[in-house]
Amino acid sequence: MNIPLNIDWQQILLHWMNLAILTGGLYFLLFKPVKQFMEKREAHYKDLDAQAAGKLQEAEQIKAEYQARLAGAEEEIHQSWIKAQAAVQQSAEEQLAQAQAQAKQIIAHAQAEAEHSRERVMRESQKELRKLAAEAARKLAVQADPFSQFLDLAEGGRHEER
Repeated sequence: MNIPLNIDWQQILLHWMNLAILTGGLYFLLFKPVKQFMEKREAHYKDLDAQAAGKLQEAEQIKAEYQARLAGAEEEIHQSWIKAQAAVQQSAEEQLAQAQAQAKQIIAHAQAEAEHSRERVMRESQKELRKLAAEAARKLAVQADPFSQFLDLAEGGRHEER
């Protein structure tokens, strides 16, 4: 059978069969194993992606817990600071109260000492006045006429004033 352009149908059929065998062989030898390898690789990377997403979610959860703990720690530090400030304030007030009480004691003691010293000075001055009065009375008694001497002294003072 001769066809124009020198086409031999038998040769075409053989080439088509060779192509089908080659395609089928390559499909079973190369395409199917490569496709399975690619599917396994895709599944492996999807699994890695899922693991990474899970770890990321776990990390976010841990981060949230640590932030909550940090906020709690900051609140605890703030509360401790407030307590410390209150303790310092109370200590300062106690020291001030002690200082005021001590000052009152010192003032009371100084006033008592001043009163005691005043009384002692008064007693000593009264004793001294008594001694002086007794001495003056004794001197006046020893003199012959104390009234005349007194009058002389009084008159002498008048003459000097004029």
